[in-house]
Amino acid sequence: MFNLLKQITDWLWLYPMLVILVGGGILMSFTLRFFQVTKFPFIIGETFGKIFKKSDGSGTITPFQAATSALASTIGAANIVGVPLAIATGGPGAIFWMWLIAIFGCALKYSEIILGIKYRVKNEEGEYVGGPMYYLKNGAKLPFIGSLFAFFLMIEIAPSIATQSASIVQTAQTININPVVTGVTVIIIVGLVVYGGIKRIAKVTEKLVPLMAIAYFLIAAITIGANWSNIPNTFKLIFEGAFNSTAAVGGFAGSVVAATIKAGASRGAYSNEAGMGTSTIAHSAAVTDYPARQGLWGIFEIIVDTLGICTVTAFLVLTTGVWSSVGADKAAAMPSIAIQSVLGNKFGGGFLTICMMMFVLSTLIVVIFYGEKQAEYLFGLKASKVARFVYLGFIMVGALCNLGNIVVLLDFTLAGVIGTNMIGVVKLRKEVKKESDRFFRSIEFKNQRINENDKII
Repeated sequence: MFNLLKQITDWLWLYPMLVILVGGGILMSFTLRFFQVTKFPFIIGETFGKIFKKSDGSGTITPFQAATSALASTIGAANIVGVPLAIATGGPGAIFWMWLIAIFGCALKYSEIILGIKYRVKNEEGEYVGGPMYYLKNGAKLPFIGSLFAFFLMIEIAPSIATQSASIVQTAQTININPVVTGVTVIIIVGLVVYGGIKRIAKVTEKLVPLMAIAYFLIAAITIGANWSNIPNTFKLIFEGAFNSTAAVGGFAGSVVAATIKAGASRGAYSNEAGMGTSTIAHSAAVTDYPARQGLWGIFEIIVDTLGICTVTAFLVLTTGVWSSVGADKAAAMPSIAIQSVLGNKFGGGFLTICMMMFVLSTLIVVIFYGEKQAEYLFGLKASKVARFVYLGFIMVGALCNLGNIVVLLDFTLAGVIGTNMIGVVKLRKEVKKESDRFFRSIEFKNQRINENDKII
C-alpha cells in the first residue's frame, strides 16, 4: 500500500502538480502583466520599506504580524531540511526548479491573499477568518470544493507537523539529545503559544521570525564563505543538473531529470506555499485598506523564504560537499554537518539545533492554527479545540517515525490541497485583476496629487 501511494505521489508531482503550479503561476503572471517584475521596486518599498508602519482599515493583527505569522509556517524544516532532501532525491538541479516555482509563485501568492482578504468573514469570537475554503465557497460559488480543500488541509497538517518534528529530532541527535526529550519539549512550548490564539501567535512570530532568519543567515554565510572557492562549481551543478540526469555519488540517491523536477517543484511549493493558499489564513486577519496591499506581503515572504533562506541552505550543503557524502535518509542532518565542518561539532551542531528549534517552533505554532481553522470551518468552533490536541500529538509521532515515509504522505495530501485551491484562484482571476488594478490606480492617483501639490508650492 505504501509503495503504491509513493508511486501515485511521484506521478502527481511529476505531471499534474507541475502543470498546475507552473501553469497557474504563468497564467496569473500574464493576468497581472508580470507585475512582480515590472513593479518590483514598488513592492520592495511597500514591504521591506514599511515593516513597522501601521495600516488603515479593518482587521485583527498588523500587516507585518500577518506576514511574519505566514512566514513562520514557511520558514521551517522546508528551508533547512526540505532543501537538502530535494538535493538528495533530485540532485542539485532541483534548486533551479525551486527558483522557477518561486518566480511564478509570486503572482500566485499575491492572488491568493487578495482573495483571502476580499472574502474573509468574522467568526464567533469576533476575529477575522479567511482562506481558500471561504473564497471557494463565497467567491467561486463552489462550497463542496471549499470543504474538500479544508478536509485535505486538515489531514495534510498532520504529516506536516510530523515532518517538522522529525527534522528537529534528527538535528538534535547530532549532539546526542534523546528524541523523546526533544518531542516532549516541543509539545510543551508549542501548546503554551497556540492556546493564546492568533493574537498571541502574531506577537510571538513577529519577534521570533526576524531573529531566527538573521541568525541563520550569518552562520550559513560564514560556512559558505569558508568554502568560497566552490561557489562557481555550485552554480554549475545547479544549472547543469536542472536539465541533465545526475549519476549517483557517495550517499547521493541519484536521479533523472524527471526526479529532479519533481523534487524541486514539491519542495518549492512546500517551502513558500504559493499555490497552496494556506498563508491566506494568516493574512486574512490583517488590518489593511486594500486586499492588494496585503498581497504584496506574499511576495515579501517568497523573497525571504525561497529566494533567500532556501538558496542559502542549498549553497550550504553544496559548497561543503555534504550532499554527496550523506545518505538521503539522513538529509535532515546535512546542514548541521555542513556547519560543523567549519565551526566544529559543539558550536556548529549546537547552534543549528537552536536555530532548528526556533524554525520548527514557529512553523508548528502557525500550521496548528491553520489546521484548527479547517476543523472550525468543517465542524464548528468546538472541533477546532479538539483538533489542537490531535495535532500536538503528531509532534511525538514525527519524533519517533521515519522521515522518508512521512514525506510521501505529506506530498500526497499536499497535492489535494493545491489542486482544490487552484480551482478557486483560476476561476476568480478576473476578481484578482480587478482588485489589483483598483489598488494601483489609487497609488497612481495619490502620486498625481502629490506631484500637483509640489507644482503649486
